Order: sequence, then C-alpha cells, then structure tokens
Amino acid sequence: MAEEKIEINEAPMMDAPEAPVGASADKPVVEEKKEEKKPAEKPLRWYVVQAFSGFEQRVAQTLRERIKIHNMEHDFGEVLVPKEKVKEIKDGKKRESERKFFPGYVLVQMRMTSETWQLVKHTDRVLGFIGGTAEKPLPITQAEADKILSRLRESEESPRPKTIYEVGEVVRAIDGAFKDFVGTVEKVDYEKNRVTVSIAIFGRATPVELEFSQVEKDI
Repeated sequence: MAEEKIEINEAPMMDAPEAPVGASADKPVVEEKKEEKKPAEKPLRWYVVQAFSGFEQRVAQTLRERIKIHNMEHDFGEVLVPKEKVKEIKDGKKRESERKFFPGYVLVQMRMTSETWQLVKHTDRVLGFIGGTAEKPLPITQAEADKILSRLRESEESPRPKTIYEVGEVVRAIDGAFKDFVGTVEKVDYEKNRVTVSIAIFGRATPVELEFSQVEKDI
C-alpha cells in the first residue's frame, strides 16, 4: 500500500512591529490625550438701552434684580443711569443735585448672547437697544465708554455748575434791578456762581455782575 504524503503549508513569517521610540517590552508607550480647548468667552462690552423717559432708574433696578434671579451675574457687569452731580446757589444757599446727562438711556455692561439679549429686551419699560439692529445690537466703543465713565468720576469729585454759560452768549436778567434787560456774557465765575453781563444802559454798554439765579439764556 502506497504511503500517503501529507504536505504541511507553513504560515508565512510576519515581521514583528517596531516598538515606538522610548518604548520597552515592559513599559508600553501611553498615548497622551490632547486637551480640547474651550471656545473663548465673549468679553463684557457696554451697550446702550433705551428706556421709557422718566423710568431710567426703575429700569436699571429691575434689570439688576432679573440678572440675580436668573443667576446671570457672570454675563453682566455694571448697570448705570448716566448722571452727574450739579451745584447751584439758590436763595443764597449752595445746593447740590443730580442731573441725567443721557435722559432716556441706561448703560449696560454685558456679554451679548441670545439669553442675555432676551433678558434685557423683556425687562419692563425697555424699548430696545441703540446701535446695530433689533436682533443684533452693537456695543459702543471703549473710547466712548471711557469718556462717559470719566465724566461720572469727575462729577463725584467736583460737581459741575447746573447751568453752563459761555462768553458771547446772550442772556436775560430775570431778577434784580436789571430785570428784563438783555445782555451779552463777558465773564463767567463758576467759583462764585456769578456772570458778568454787558447790558446797554442809556445807550451805553455797561458791565453788570449778576448771580446765576438772576439770569437765564435768551432763546
């Protein structure tokens, strides 16, 4: 009986993979995971919000309360009604008061997102944002914001006169011996709250010193 030959096919030899540089048989190389970078947050910018006239302070207060209720302090900074301190002498007494220099507007420092936009837009007595479009408001420039903030600081340190007069301006006397006389401003003294006015008396220009409360701008 003839012997049956069995052929054995050997599997081809495969080259062993090269070990990464720095690796050993005992210590395999561990691939480092790259940290995913989070998108940078939008910066806080100053926006101008229009409010019902006379309700600026209430709008600012309501907005602060809503920011706190909705836990959105992170996306908001200051909420300001631009006001300055002014001084005047009335009935011989110095008085200080506050005056809004942007009536009808509130300044809001915020990070503009759809959520913050909704919060501001739906605050009572808010008419909307100024600048850009209704859906995409634009902030004021940093230079504009710095100018307003600087004016607020200066007002705190040194209140401005309630009424500003300029040399050459025409004014009318409303009290005193020269009541109803019209003249031209020659000199302004904000320290003493007095103005020197050139008034025509008997056809001759005569300088007369009057208190701010004794004159008004002739329109």
